Amino acid sequence: MKALKLASTLATPYAVIGLSAKDGKLKIESGAVTVNEKALLEILKNLGATGKSNEIIKVPFSKPQTIYFTGLGETSKSYDPENLRRAAGSAARELAGQSAATFALPASTLAQISAVAEGAALGAYAFNEFRSSTKSDFKEPLEQIIVATKSTTDAAVKRALVRAEIIARHTATVRDLINTPPSHLTPDSFCSRMKKLATPLGLKVEILNEATLKAQGYGGIIGVGQGSANPPRLLRVSYNPSKARARYAFVGKGITFDTGGLALKPANGMEAMKSDMSGAAAVIGAIFAIAELKLPIAIDAWAPLAENMVSENATRPSDIINIYGGKTVEVLNPDAEGRLVLADALVRAQEVGKKAGGLDGIIDVATLTGAQVVALGTRTSAVMTNDVEFSQEFLTASEKAGEAFWPMPLPEELRASLDSPVADLANIGDRMGGMLVAGLFLKEFIEPDLSWLHLDIAGPSYNEATPHGYTPVGGTGIALRTLVTLIESASSQAPRSRK
Repeated sequence: MKALKLASTLATPYAVIGLSAKDGKLKIESGAVTVNEKALLEILKNLGATGKSNEIIKVPFSKPQTIYFTGLGETSKSYDPENLRRAAGSAARELAGQSAATFALPASTLAQISAVAEGAALGAYAFNEFRSSTKSDFKEPLEQIIVATKSTTDAAVKRALVRAEIIARHTATVRDLINTPPSHLTPDSFCSRMKKLATPLGLKVEILNEATLKAQGYGGIIGVGQGSANPPRLLRVSYNPSKARARYAFVGKGITFDTGGLALKPANGMEAMKSDMSGAAAVIGAIFAIAELKLPIAIDAWAPLAENMVSENATRPSDIINIYGGKTVEVLNPDAEGRLVLADALVRAQEVGKKAGGLDGIIDVATLTGAQVVALGTRTSAVMTNDVEFSQEFLTASEKAGEAFWPMPLPEELRASLDSPVADLANIGDRMGGMLVAGLFLKEFIEPDLSWLHLDIAGPSYNEATPHGYTPVGGTGIALRTLVTLIESASSQAPRSRK
């Protein structure tokens, strides 16, 4: 995808224009440009257009050659940025195979213009890396996106376009990682790929191999990865700008494939388990974007990476492992493995943070539980925390970014279900409220005075249904945009008061 551009006219053969409706009356929303509304409305009525969200109506015209009308839903005086983001994304998906298109949507504020650019760029995505003889049957994504606006010389608008391009490019990296099959994405190759991207950004990369992990006591990562021929890794990517205003740690679950181990999953649906490293991909993609945006906040992004496989070396139910830092865990269910690799990385991230002067917050991102999908579905992720103020800051950022998160509790009465008769705790507890129990397990590895967020993205990380808005089938890249937005907010405010 080429860089986004600005224009004040419909300068390309293909144009995207908004369409809304109220009480059955259609309304064309062309933003900064003027079109022949009377003639176009007549055509749209004959085509049965409704203006509903995710609707695309293609109308052959003269200049531009073709207009793609994208549904905005109910007519409004001012459209929510996420509405515009999705509408632009839907149109961009339909424009696959075209070289350029101008997006003329009702966007006048900086937030709206930014949303149009971002949505179009996010929608212009395809994963064709492994197509060979059939590749010609699939269209490449829209190459160039031009946003129609009267503010073509505004410096803030130009910066918003640069930001949108950065966000979309690193989201594409996250999606590519998630979509890559486990035959080609192992803990080691994940690290190699990310190191190649991190180096040009000036980021420091540290990779611990299986021998170092074992020698230094990373029992969670080793315990999960020991059943695989592809050994585990711990990847750390560091961004340390001069005069950093604050310091955060991101930790992402990186199970490159999850069979369930000796608690083997059913075959139906197991192919989607290549997405069990979505959290690791999101935190690494986020630090790339933060570094490229040159935000004045120090970040350490940690990706504990393992493949959870079945073999004579696999961890058995009732095995006891030592998490980094010393706590012991009885592994009652080898398919509750994500929390084990996260525990190692969370403890290490806090240790490193203390040596650097302290953390202002730590956030883990994980496709952790099927219970998350049961509770919140496939489009809303969960947030759990020990600091309500930090959670609210995150939720404000998620709303601005256009990603759906919902706060969930950590009920103390469920903690007892994690008690073990032979170890410090067990890796599973009550089945009812399993998402919350998993959060309580992770909380055991968080210092009480450190602000912490746990994001369970199990459902929204991988779209197995139909594409919608700017969201493709497969990896979605969820959490990256909110993490970046949160750090942008922290950049413009006084440092958070530590607990």
